[in-house]
Amino acid sequence: MAINMGIVASEFNYDITYAMLELAKEHAKFLGVNVTTIAKVPGVFDMPLAVKKVLERKDVDVVVTLGAVIEGQTEHDEIVIQHAARKIVDLSLDYDKPVALGIAGPGMTRLEAHKRVEYAKRAVEAAVKSYKAIKEIEKK
Repeated sequence: MAINMGIVASEFNYDITYAMLELAKEHAKFLGVNVTTIAKVPGVFDMPLAVKKVLERKDVDVVVTLGAVIEGQTEHDEIVIQHAARKIVDLSLDYDKPVALGIAGPGMTRLEAHKRVEYAKRAVEAAVKSYKAIKEIEKK
């Protein structure tokens, strides 16, 4: 069973998210997953519309979101991730397709963000495992 994956990646903090994107593509290939589309958006807050458009594609079974929300001097990072995560979950339910949250943060420093680049692999794994679990449930 081939799984087709879409990736939505934030360009904000691109030194981090670029590494996440490359790692996610590499890990998808390792797992035998086809990456059919990649959408790059300005920031994590901008992801939901792109996630929606990717979910609408017939050649996408799962979506992985990638981003890094770094702590600033205000609570902006918490607001960004909370609103984006809530909407991303809603879209997953609306389209009946798994969407994995591969967004590191909030409340982390740039150094911590660099250490969490590996989270991209976890997001790919979560998307694949969720897809397989749903297919197994649908069989019963």
